[in-house]
Amino acid sequence: MIDFAPESLVMSNSTSKVSASKSQHIDVALLNPKEIEPSNCQPDNLVLDGNVHVRNRSISDVSEMDINDMMDVYHYSDDVRQTIQNEKLLSPGLLSRLHASYPQHSGLLDKEAHMFDEKDQYTGLSGFRRVVEILEANNIDIGDIEERELFIEVYRFLATKHSLNSIDWTNFYEDSVFQLVMPQPNMINQVTVDEYLSANVAEKKVIVAQYQEKTSPHDGNQQLNKPWFENEQGEIEFLDGSQHKYPQCQLIFDKTTQNCFSFCTYCFRHAQVRGDEDMFIQKEIDQIHRYLKVHKEVTDMLITGGDGGYMPASRFEQYVTPLMEDRDLLHIKTVRLATRALTFQPEMILSSKYDNMLAVFDKLHENGIQLAWMAHFSTPRELLNPTTIAAIRRLQRHGVVIRSQSPMMNHISLFEHKDGSIDIDRSAQNWIDLSNILATMLISFHSMYCARPTGEHHYFTAPLSAVSQIFDKIYRELPSINRPSRHLSMTTSAGKISIMGECEVGGERAFALMFTEGRNMKWMDKVFLAKYDETTNDVKLLKPFDTDKFFFEDELATIEHDLAQALTKRLAQ
Repeated sequence: MIDFAPESLVMSNSTSKVSASKSQHIDVALLNPKEIEPSNCQPDNLVLDGNVHVRNRSISDVSEMDINDMMDVYHYSDDVRQTIQNEKLLSPGLLSRLHASYPQHSGLLDKEAHMFDEKDQYTGLSGFRRVVEILEANNIDIGDIEERELFIEVYRFLATKHSLNSIDWTNFYEDSVFQLVMPQPNMINQVTVDEYLSANVAEKKVIVAQYQEKTSPHDGNQQLNKPWFENEQGEIEFLDGSQHKYPQCQLIFDKTTQNCFSFCTYCFRHAQVRGDEDMFIQKEIDQIHRYLKVHKEVTDMLITGGDGGYMPASRFEQYVTPLMEDRDLLHIKTVRLATRALTFQPEMILSSKYDNMLAVFDKLHENGIQLAWMAHFSTPRELLNPTTIAAIRRLQRHGVVIRSQSPMMNHISLFEHKDGSIDIDRSAQNWIDLSNILATMLISFHSMYCARPTGEHHYFTAPLSAVSQIFDKIYRELPSINRPSRHLSMTTSAGKISIMGECEVGGERAFALMFTEGRNMKWMDKVFLAKYDETTNDVKLLKPFDTDKFFFEDELATIEHDLAQALTKRLAQ
């Protein structure tokens, strides 16, 4: 039995009531919203951890008048207003509880007029430059424009008005959503940046093209996950827009889901969504059903992208109707929809135009098929606004089960000290708050995972030793019902490897690891050890603790070889 050395998570509670002033600095780990005197909570006057501005508000009940003010601030259309009012999607009691419990995260009582209302999305260089123009017109200078544009040239820029209006522009450098959707200095290495800044137009194009070639758009040998089957005519059919790596779940990258509502700066599939390769695009729906009929081990159909939320209701219905009508597909129990619409475009869900999709959700619910909405929430900021809350409640009333798959990203949901080291306490508190908010909103906390080694991995990643400590604190602080359902994991070609924690064996420190998914599902739940490493940020770089190889390495090599060989053999027939 491995004895995991416990680490105290008792936070200092020695401070009495906190009276906020412009000169006060409070450690985020010590902040307790219940200890803030309402009479002293004035806008723009609380600073955390030396420099982190909190959008504090007076702690008071949210009234119906406040809700009307929210709808005015967000410039809701008459259609959306009517939906919210008729379906009673914004409850004063719920909003009051959320705002009073988490004033440091809440944007619910924001009164500032939104700057971005002229269109739903800002895309590409022109869209970014328009965002900059609007900011400058409001006396906001984000700086480093050329360096930010280099990132856009290499990757992409796409931001919705909702995501841009969610940013606290009075302190944007410390804002998680700003880091999520806006390119940042230091994302791309300084050598490349310096070359780009000193180059002429023609040279810049060459630098961008060369840098794109160096980026790693795909990880985990994803090509080996592309399924194929022998049809009734004895012909081999490939599912060009699908992955089937783990027995129970099939991923589908439909032709309609190749775009996103906003582009995450840490995107794991940037080559797929920026359009420079067509690695996974599913065009034929019937082919999916034919494949599923001969693969009874599949229980979950996962529609992803890009963003699964882009799929029109009519096409989504084509995917799911056979699941309800064909007895040869009874083994499909769950349809998963992987989408960040609740973070980036929640107003879409409140429109009457979305009623057709909700009608399909109703049919699934009535026919005993779970519709799991796989969201990506990393910070409380993404949830504590009226549009997202209303959208969540509307989905839930149509039988939708919302789950959060949450990436742990430095600068977004992980935070640094001034010396560049990870602030364990502040980072953990972000996740503790998020988990409790998810629970309040009846959202299942599905999993937390580390940054994949794609894109600008160095910027978003953190040492495994630090994220392991953070996860330990989260797990110990939360009640069991609010904890993530899985341990902190990282995707590899072998499968999803979870970091169970640190332990000591024979006087030496080690990481305890375990598969939560694997190319061979018999690997699951077997705890194995890796040498402790203070700095590494990738589980693939860890070394076995007391052996030459991890227990699965030889079998993994055989599996990958056999997959490639079988495919080659079939193609030659």
